[in-house]
Amino acid sequence: MKKIVLITGGEIRHDFFRKYIANSKGIQVLKTYIEVPELSLNQKIDKDSNNHYRREHLIARDQTEIDFFKLYIDSVIDNSNPKRIVKGLINTQENISEINNLDPDVIISYGCSIIKEELISNYEGRFINIHLGLSPYYRGSGTNYFPFVNNEPQYAGVTFMHIDTGVDTGEIIHQIRPEIFPNDNIHQIGNRLIKNMTEETVLIINKFSELKKQKQITVETDKYYKKKDFTEESVKEMLQNFSNNMIKKYLDNKENIDRKVPIIQNKLN
Repeated sequence: MKKIVLITGGEIRHDFFRKYIANSKGIQVLKTYIEVPELSLNQKIDKDSNNHYRREHLIARDQTEIDFFKLYIDSVIDNSNPKRIVKGLINTQENISEINNLDPDVIISYGCSIIKEELISNYEGRFINIHLGLSPYYRGSGTNYFPFVNNEPQYAGVTFMHIDTGVDTGEIIHQIRPEIFPNDNIHQIGNRLIKNMTEETVLIINKFSELKKQKQITVETDKYYKKKDFTEESVKEMLQNFSNNMIKKYLDNKENIDRKVPIIQNKLN
């Protein structure tokens, strides 16, 4: 039985993640630290008068998360031992001491704020961060959004990495790409990827002692985005790409396109 601590966000996708992990065979979630922001992204966007495209994008994202995950969330027992904290307070001495006393085998972070050095160093080699995006190609914020803005769906995916003090710079353990089907929109692709990522996380936890060190990917340049880069213009560009058959063009030549963007994969099955 692997004993773990989860550190995650408070959106529907995060609730699905923690509950699924906590109800998976071979795993005991000692505690989940759920970070609650003072203002959600929706609330921040609402403060901007020029927000039509971003607002519609976020409404659609929220509804698709409900469609994908809400039934499961409402149907299962919550074995994740949740503790809600203000975003950023995971690094307080109180929470660090509490985690140390729990003595987890592994810590998993997904969708939380930046973890500081003390907690990282205490669990070196046993602290996995889940990055929604393919590192080192795309780093920072919105890394499964901007590939579609840039007409580069081959750069969408998930990266499991040993956490360090950089931004999405830790040693990569494993990566996956999304399952994409004709006529998908960005939210269907993203939530299906989160579902697959959650299943993959269970395998990584249960196979943790068997994971092999992988040769890392090096790139001459990467793409680093911040929350401020999520603009009206970016949403319009993304929607235009979907209208211009970006997905069909990608799927028609997926194998050759993906080959030019290698990813790291551990054997999990």
